[in-house]
Amino acid sequence: MKKSVAILGTRGYPSYYGGFETLVRQLAPYLAEHGWSVTVYGRADSTRTDDPDADPRIGTVVTRGVESKSLSTLSYGLTAAAHASRRRPDVALIMNVANGYWLPLLKARGIPTLINVDGIEWERAKWGGLAKSVFKVGAHLTARLGDRLVYDSKELERRWSEEFRRDGLFIPYGGTVPPELDPVEGFGSRSYALMVARFVPENTVGEFFSAAERLSDEWDVVIVGSSGYGGEFDARAAQLAAESERIHWLGHVSDDDKLFALWQHAGAYFHGHSVGGTNPALVQAMACGTPTVARDTVFNREVLGTAARFVEPDSDSIARGMAEVLSDRELQNTLSSGTLARQATDYTWEGVCSAYHEALLDIAR
Repeated sequence: MKKSVAILGTRGYPSYYGGFETLVRQLAPYLAEHGWSVTVYGRADSTRTDDPDADPRIGTVVTRGVESKSLSTLSYGLTAAAHASRRRPDVALIMNVANGYWLPLLKARGIPTLINVDGIEWERAKWGGLAKSVFKVGAHLTARLGDRLVYDSKELERRWSEEFRRDGLFIPYGGTVPPELDPVEGFGSRSYALMVARFVPENTVGEFFSAAERLSDEWDVVIVGSSGYGGEFDARAAQLAAESERIHWLGHVSDDDKLFALWQHAGAYFHGHSVGGTNPALVQAMACGTPTVARDTVFNREVLGTAARFVEPDSDSIARGMAEVLSDRELQNTLSSGTLARQATDYTWEGVCSAYHEALLDIAR
């Protein structure tokens, strides 16, 4: 008889919003291939039902919730946990500590849990004081009630061990190595600066925008991303693109081939994420062989090693670092080879999915 797993805490399958969704797009079919009955909980209008690559073996359940920046994760988590508790799968894979509030629903029905704790949400600048407190309490509940925890970086594991006295499994994210793709029309290979990020302060978005104005004197600058809710950063990106022919804001790009081509042919990619563990976008950029300039954090150094230029989170440092890489083809090639080699060694989807599979089997037993 098949083991059953419910996956909660993402926007659904197949979805293209962020790191959790990238993981589920890889993991759900892997588990189905290895004999699991897989159900992914999601949100209305957040998935592509017409995706020809969607695996028909994956069951999906859409529940209700409140679509807002502060309430969506909690409200959808509650309705998904309530539904899953009635179905009683053999194990639940849960994303994000905000869902720690709903673990009692699953425990009451004897459903063991494997929880990816994500990053350190209570330190993200995008959240107000109340939201930060909600995430911190959720983390305490996760540490107390979760059966097994997953950390996507070793530094994150160290933080949880010190603060919450919980050990767990280190399972990072993987990257998909694309074939050689043609450059995106209008952008010559190795000729442009690139940023791909959700528009939140902790991703160093404002500082990069200021650097982009200076970089655009000599190079094209391509900006991919948005806040998802509009706001100051979206308005500024639109203004930059309107005022300069060399600054291009593409918004959110859901076409993987287009995004991979942008990474593959970038002259320098800026990765400014500062709070969290292993970032899925960074790993995917590495799989595309992107010459990378990264904000100097313990998380980014863990992932990139020596295969990047590291800069301080201010516009002057970012502009200097990007210009150094953009103007040196030999350095671009060196950094590109370094990111490819590091991803192939430590951040493959086969390794990631296999680790989740073994962990779920262990808990389900």
